[in-house]
Amino acid sequence: MTEVPEHLLKRSAERRAALGAPPAGGGAAPAAGGEATADDGSKIPAGLLARTGGGGGAAATPATTGAAATAAAATAVATAPAPVAKGPEGHTQRLLTVVKAGSIQDVKATPTDKVHTWPHLLIGEFIACLACSAFLLVFSAMVNAPFLAAANFNFTPNPSKAPWYFLGLQELLTMFHPMVAGVTIPGIGIFALMLAPYIDKNPSSKPEDRKFAISLFTLFFMFWAVLVIIGTLFRGPGFNFTFPWRDGVFFDL
Repeated sequence: MTEVPEHLLKRSAERRAALGAPPAGGGAAPAAGGEATADDGSKIPAGLLARTGGGGGAAATPATTGAAATAAAATAVATAPAPVAKGPEGHTQRLLTVVKAGSIQDVKATPTDKVHTWPHLLIGEFIACLACSAFLLVFSAMVNAPFLAAANFNFTPNPSKAPWYFLGLQELLTMFHPMVAGVTIPGIGIFALMLAPYIDKNPSSKPEDRKFAISLFTLFFMFWAVLVIIGTLFRGPGFNFTFPWRDGVFFDL
């Protein structure tokens, strides 16, 4: 049986002494009918038995009945078992042993997607630069540059094509005025790329969250890629449109 706390026993004894009732473990108390019944705190007091006896014994006075009821209430408080807090599955652990530590502790080391420029970013860029330099060094040592014969200023090759990275611009010159093809259209493209970071401020690095940036880059890339491919493979003598599978490719790397 669960032990009654000491402070409850002390309060019960003080209350009994104030009401003039016998101690909880005391001797017999006189019953209403003259009989003595032991009141050890674990049985129903004689006063309550006399009140609920249905007239079988002598009627108790109001003072006796009130004192007996108060004594019974004090005895019930003193002898009632202390409530036991139960956790999951009926276990009687303390509360802090049931609650997970992560829910009551503040985690200071919050993961972030930002790193310092030095040394994290610059070291990665330096290693990438070394790798590209090593590749170009090995490639240039193994593959000869495609030099042509000495230029003859009295003879202009036909077709006369710019390097491949300028063929998109040369292709635009065949469609628009030089002011439009050489200044307006490239200027609009560059200005749009400069405004892109201010229009799309999404910090996410996931492709599904960057639809605007990916669409803008794809449009810009495909625009120039198509122009370069047309100028490289589909332009022949006189920079006229031709089919490479029929007339060949008029371009030297």
